[in-house]
Amino acid sequence: MTIIFYTLIVAVTFLFMEFVAWASHKYLMHGALWGLHSDHHGGGYTPFQKNDSFFLIFAIPCWLCIMLGMIYHVNWVVAIGGGIFLYGCCYFLVHDVVIHQRFKWFTRSNNKYIKVIRWAHKMHHKHLDKENGESFGLLIVPAKYWRKIEKDEEAINGSRNTPQHQDA
Repeated sequence: MTIIFYTLIVAVTFLFMEFVAWASHKYLMHGALWGLHSDHHGGGYTPFQKNDSFFLIFAIPCWLCIMLGMIYHVNWVVAIGGGIFLYGCCYFLVHDVVIHQRFKWFTRSNNKYIKVIRWAHKMHHKHLDKENGESFGLLIVPAKYWRKIEKDEEAINGSRNTPQHQDA
């Protein structure tokens, strides 16, 4: 029973982190901490950006939960740290590898979910300043982006199924 309890805490923390990431992106990164985030919207590629410092902002509570939870034998706090850690790993893979392709591990995908998150992120980056942003989340994507990708796929599939007319 306890393993199920701690696994549930990890899972709930992971899901909660999507909302923490959304809120911190919208209100901190596009607010008071824009100075750290602006280079991420500036265009061009550099291996490291000031924006990468947000890794520490999320890594510190993760590390503290795991370390202090283990020192004081408070397993549910360790589980919270584990959920933050897993979200951080997922964020790195989705944001840096799949979306921005800072590492060329997964460069081509026909997966609809990946297409949707990449499009939503592209729409986020069309705004070069901190105002008028959209799509601040990572894993949970508004329905309008799903509809856009479905419409694109229908158009592609429809053109494949249209008979080609040949001149005699």
